[in-house]
Amino acid sequence: MFAVLKTGGKQYKVQSGDLLRVEKLAADAGEKVQFNEILMLGGDAPVIGAPLVDGAAVQAEVIDQVKGDKVIHFVKRRRKHGSQRTKGHRQQLTLVRVLEILEKGADKSGVKAAIGAGSAPAAAAAPAKKAAPAKKADKAEAPKKAAKADAAGDDLKQLSGVGPALEKKLHENGVTSFAQIAAWTDADVADMDEKLSFKGRIEREGWIEQAKELIKG
Repeated sequence: MFAVLKTGGKQYKVQSGDLLRVEKLAADAGEKVQFNEILMLGGDAPVIGAPLVDGAAVQAEVIDQVKGDKVIHFVKRRRKHGSQRTKGHRQQLTLVRVLEILEKGADKSGVKAAIGAGSAPAAAAAPAKKAAPAKKADKAEAPKKAAKADAAGDDLKQLSGVGPALEKKLHENGVTSFAQIAAWTDADVADMDEKLSFKGRIEREGWIEQAKELIKG
């Protein structure tokens, strides 16, 4: 009997006792793993999956983690003198020995599934989703650079260099009053420089000092 299994985006035809090099698996040497994506079972009564054969699996033992043959990748760009690059690559592989082909009952075998080293198990992904709200908490604790002012707000066009367009950008970033600008720290200024796409203008125009004067009336 033989089986056609799928792993690492490739298909392999295997029989019991075969040695196979597959895309790197998250398993150590000596571990027993099970390939559950079986596309076909061959023999006296062949079975073709749609797309997989229900209940079938291939069990194998991990022999070692190895590297494939070195591949030379050469890139040369036309019409660009001297623009060329050569680099080598050796693919990470896992050497396994096929132990048994199961026609059914794979889900009850209790053998660890063969998972690619680059794949994150669902169990590991779940805590990451739960950790997301923590970021919101951090943001809530951080000082608000653009606290809401009163409903009316101030006429920010009174600041040097601020016209209707720039005032609109400030409003979009939550800045509506002189009190907010007067309370800016160096970090706030740097952050706002990035958001408004001009660097150093806030300091050059002296917005913070102007805002303090305007508050005094």
